[in-house]
Amino acid sequence: MHTPSGTSLPVVPAALAPVLPSRYDGGTVPPPGAGIRVTSDSLPGLESVAPGGPESIWLYDALLGPHSADIVRYLSLARTTGGPVLDLGSGAGRLAVPFARHGFAVEAVDRDVSALERIETWARRIGPQVAELIRTTRADLAGLRLQRSYRLALLAGAMVSAVPPRARPGLLREIASHLDTGGALALDYTSHLLPGLIAEPQRTWAFQVPRFDGIDEWVVARQVFDLRAMSERITYYAARTGKLSTERAVLTTDKWIIDPERLAAELHSAGLHIEGRRRHRIDERTESVLLVCRTDG
Repeated sequence: MHTPSGTSLPVVPAALAPVLPSRYDGGTVPPPGAGIRVTSDSLPGLESVAPGGPESIWLYDALLGPHSADIVRYLSLARTTGGPVLDLGSGAGRLAVPFARHGFAVEAVDRDVSALERIETWARRIGPQVAELIRTTRADLAGLRLQRSYRLALLAGAMVSAVPPRARPGLLREIASHLDTGGALALDYTSHLLPGLIAEPQRTWAFQVPRFDGIDEWVVARQVFDLRAMSERITYYAARTGKLSTERAVLTTDKWIIDPERLAAELHSAGLHIEGRRRHRIDERTESVLLVCRTDG
């Protein structure tokens, strides 16, 4: 459940409610025996890494996990292009493994070694017919160098917003040069109306994480936009309550604000044309945009 800033947050039971962000800002740690553990991570985009540890898995899955509708959309596209598929910023395999289960050869690229290990473990657990279809590659997207050709490349989960603007043109050219004839690049990003960001450069929202292990988890998220740098930072303050204790965690992700016109120009310069565009309204100031691009050749 998301609640834009300027309106009341949902009524959360006291035992489940995350403490206010100010409680964490000063680095205050509860005294021993309080049953509360504070962790802090700074991740350069949740889209590009695996969960920081077991305590982050459920939050990660709630944001970009197997319940995400984009998996179905990307699978449908793959059925028209065929494989192999290039999954850029694969994380722990939320797309790579389902694609392999549907018979597509996949190369999963991520800079996080633990993320790639999770993919391999997950694939082996399913069986050799899936594990044999997945190749993992450790690489930073900002300096990506590809060795193979693909029918479909994915920058899913708003991954393009995790790539620094200075590195994005080079990444798009590298992808385009390794797409087979008739292949496609599919990417999605969050588009913000500029007047809305000027009027509301900070937003707060809350949601309950879907869990099925007896733990209740609530998250309050604070989103801060920097229009000069065209960047945004989202800090998630999570509280997880089990039978015996409550754990609290802070997770921060930094991204870049996407300028749609600039991105379209970069795609064109890379030799890609936008074949399809799909928009999904998130709120009155924000929408999710999915682009399907083809090589000019």
